[in-house]
Amino acid sequence: VQLQASGGGLVQPGGSLRLSCAASGNTVSIIYMRWYRQAPGTERELVAQIDTHGNTHYGVSVGGRFFVSGDYAKHTLNLEMNNLKPADTAVYYCTARTRDKHFWGQGTQVTVSS
Repeated sequence: VQLQASGGGLVQPGGSLRLSCAASGNTVSIIYMRWYRQAPGTERELVAQIDTHGNTHYGVSVGGRFFVSGDYAKHTLNLEMNNLKPADTAVYYCTARTRDKHFWGQGTQVTVSS
C-alpha cells in the first residue's frame, strides 16, 4: 500500500485546515487508517483512526476539534482540523494497517502560527 498525504500548510490560530490522503496498491487489504503527528522533540502521537465500518477514534488532545472521514471505495482519508492551536504544529502522517503490515505515508507539515 502506498500513501500520499497532502493539504498541510501555514494557518493562524483558530483557523481550519483539511488534510487528505490517497491510498493506492493493495487497498482492499486495509483494515483501518490513521493519522499520526509528530512535533520536533516529541513522541509520535495518534490523532485519529477510522476503520472500514466507519468507526472513529480520536486522540485526547484533538477530540471535538478534528474530524476524520474516509472513503474506502475511493481509497481516500481526510482529516478536518478546526480551531487549530500552535500546539497542533507537527508533521502529520497518514497510515494504513493490513493484517500483516502498517504502512506509512511521507507526512505533510502543518504549522499553526500568527
